[in-house]
Amino acid sequence: MPENINPHKDHRERVRREFLENGFSDATPPHKIFELLLFYSIPRKDTNEIAHELLNRFGSVEGVLNASAHELMRVNGVGENTAALIKLLVPIFKRYQSSDRKTFKPRSYDEMCDFVKKKYMGITRETFAISTFNHTGKLIAFDVLSEGDVSSVAMSNRSVVEKALERKAAAVIISHNHPTGHALPSPSDVKRTEELFAAFKHLEIQLLDHIIVSNEDDDLISMAQTEKYDYIFN
Repeated sequence: MPENINPHKDHRERVRREFLENGFSDATPPHKIFELLLFYSIPRKDTNEIAHELLNRFGSVEGVLNASAHELMRVNGVGENTAALIKLLVPIFKRYQSSDRKTFKPRSYDEMCDFVKKKYMGITRETFAISTFNHTGKLIAFDVLSEGDVSSVAMSNRSVVEKALERKAAAVIISHNHPTGHALPSPSDVKRTEELFAAFKHLEIQLLDHIIVSNEDDDLISMAQTEKYDYIFN
């Protein structure tokens, strides 16, 4: 068979046409989604097999998306172009998800927690952020203030307060993630929350919550909605 002939061409055209006509549903097997995606970076191989290998190695769609480029390229058949394509998906989704942030007005804690959780998707470093709201409850901005160890002096409470004042916020929610381990607040998390609540109260800005996301467990804790810590916000 000539080298320029792709034996998978007809199959690829069928899969692509099926997607364009019908899309994917919640019942679509994850490997089928990755199989189609890999068409665009792997021209002449059976991407079904590679899709299965990715899911087997990383356990889930989320596991594949959260894997580093170096880890992805350990899978047979995955090169730099494919790793780059996969790593591009999360930033695109996050940009899409936040495109309406100027009109976002959470109607419940569940909706707010879901918003924050999506912001930490794919983040592998401990990251501290502040969500600011105006007097009507609409989101003004989601600002990342620090990457690394949030208990370090690299991010002071003053910088958090200054960002809220810069945004002219009436209320704020602070958040950070635990890239490994559970979402339970550490003693330093509790202390920082107490200090910030007092600082914001002095400025007549309401600290609504401190949300902690666990990237490893896909879990989340709202300190304001947890009996052990809700005293801070009362």
